[in-house]
Amino acid sequence: QVQLVESGGGLVQAGGSLRLSCAASGRTLSAYAMGWFRQAPEKEREFVGAINWSGDGTNYAELVKGRFTISRDNAKGTVNLEMNSLKPEDTAVYYCAASNLRYIPPNLASAYTYWGQGTQVTVSS
Repeated sequence: QVQLVESGGGLVQAGGSLRLSCAASGRTLSAYAMGWFRQAPEKEREFVGAINWSGDGTNYAELVKGRFTISRDNAKGTVNLEMNSLKPEDTAVYYCAASNLRYIPPNLASAYTYWGQGTQVTVSS
């Protein structure tokens, strides 16, 4: 199994940028596709984006496509989420997650087995 810890959240003005990181320990990161999800208050958890085990395949939610970029470094055991042109509606707790479906990055939360504790992102208007 793998343990995941997110970092990099914070408060940013609309139009700004943030970089979230997810550090993995335990089993090697290359065994998993990695995804990012978010959950705003009183809303369902939603898919943000995902990356396959090798990093050459990604999948993004329409709401973030063109603004967010996921990357990974299996040697370092890290997955990053670069967020640009942030909007107030991006405010949420962001979670990274690991899926055994390593070849095609899934967009369903049920496909992910391991989850981090989340990091808060707040975008002010």
